Amino acid sequence: MDNVVGQKSGLTWAVHISMAVLVALWLFPTLGLFVSSFRTADQIATSGWWSALSTQERQAPAIRVGGAEVEVDGRFVIEGRLFTATNAEVSAWGTTSTAPTANVPGDVVDLGDGVTLSVAEDGAYVLSSPVTTEGTRLPRIFSTAATPPEFTLQNYRAILFEPSNTDGMSKAFFNTLTVTIPATIIPIVVAAFAAYALAWMDFPGRALLIAAIVGLLVVPLQLALIPLLKLHNEIGIGKGYLGTWLAHTGFGLPLAIYLLRNYMVGLPRDIIECAKVDGASDFQIFTRIILPLSFPALASFAIFQFLWTWNDLLVSLVFLIDSSGETTVMTKQIVELLGTRGGNWEILATAAFISIAVPLLVFFAMQKYLVRGLLAGSVK
Repeated sequence: MDNVVGQKSGLTWAVHISMAVLVALWLFPTLGLFVSSFRTADQIATSGWWSALSTQERQAPAIRVGGAEVEVDGRFVIEGRLFTATNAEVSAWGTTSTAPTANVPGDVVDLGDGVTLSVAEDGAYVLSSPVTTEGTRLPRIFSTAATPPEFTLQNYRAILFEPSNTDGMSKAFFNTLTVTIPATIIPIVVAAFAAYALAWMDFPGRALLIAAIVGLLVVPLQLALIPLLKLHNEIGIGKGYLGTWLAHTGFGLPLAIYLLRNYMVGLPRDIIECAKVDGASDFQIFTRIILPLSFPALASFAIFQFLWTWNDLLVSLVFLIDSSGETTVMTKQIVELLGTRGGNWEILATAAFISIAVPLLVFFAMQKYLVRGLLAGSVK
């Protein structure tokens, strides 16, 4: 009864559940990075992203009373603030580590010898003494502050428009675009011409060339890095954008030609033969018939190539990274932030989300062509 027309197989629900689990596994970390990219460093360090919409209450570091001493009505007064945040509110405070929440805002505490200390709800404190406090050790204030939800675009402004404030992350973002866009377009253009020639043009050695391309698919990337870098250095294009573009093109061409050639072979032969009868050249057939019909395959490979080059670290380390850091890409810069500047969490979270969001935008921009190609393949 499982194969009766109109009934769904039990495996269908297993597939749906598996897909939902996979989507959730990718969605939650991405959502966390998205929320964290709008939070400040203090909020990220003290609370999880799931509590971003609730008021955060935490114990602030102890602050020793300090500031200019002013004589007012025969008493020596020192005024100051516990924190600079304007939206934070003190919920409790104390003068000892053993009782950090002994007092509430507005209480005036007698510290002995006529010295009093008070802390307001906004974090402003006042120390009053009948004699001068110069040269004496002033008390410390332990406070618990409640901070309402706060979101800011400063993290994105810092990465995209303030390179001096993000240790080069802004420049790394545009460096990554400089590497990724040409490294995606060049192999697509070259592979499209090659795939058409291998699919519809007769010339000696075509079968051997196809076999060689299939064989190149199994060549490990790491095996070719050092010889290719040596070649680039000999011809003068090592450690630069041109060498990186050519490296990505060379590593991506076998798969691109293989995918596009197999897709173009499946196109209707009658259309191409009719075009040749009407006098169309191979170039006209390629540009006016083959390319428009091959958009799904082109979009599919564009997504794969963009994802690979955008998230690449190994090729960039070998062919691009220099000592000055002028050509550093985002993956390398994120590693640097995570390893040496781990406290800069807001920049790290924002950069990580951008590194995920850009490929997602490319995917959604080309999804209609990808879905069209998948449907066409399933019909065949």
